[in-house]
Amino acid sequence: MILEAVMLQVKPGFEEEFEIEFKKASNIISSMKGYKSHELQRCLEVQGKYLLLVNWDTLEDHTVGFRKSEAYQEWKRRLHHFYDPFPIVEHFEMVDLALE
Repeated sequence: MILEAVMLQVKPGFEEEFEIEFKKASNIISSMKGYKSHELQRCLEVQGKYLLLVNWDTLEDHTVGFRKSEAYQEWKRRLHHFYDPFPIVEHFEMVDLALE
C-alpha cells in the first residue's frame, strides 16, 4: 500500500469554504480504482494548514489512474484554487519493523 501525504496551506479566510468543498469532492477520490481511504487533518497551531493522507493500492493508482482521469479535472476545479502555495505531494511506503 502507498500513502500519499500532502501538506495543504489554504488561503486565509477560505478555511470553512475549503472544508465544505473538500467534503463534497471526497466522493471523487473515493470512487477511483486503487483508492483505499483518506483523511484530512486540521493543524492546531497554524491557521489554514491541513494534512491530507490518502491510501492507494499502488503508486500508479494515484499518479496515473487518478491524476490522468477526468475525475481529477473536477477535483482540481473544486479544490486547487484554495491553496497558496501550491502543495507538494509525496508518496510513502510502510517500513517493515518486525523483529526477526
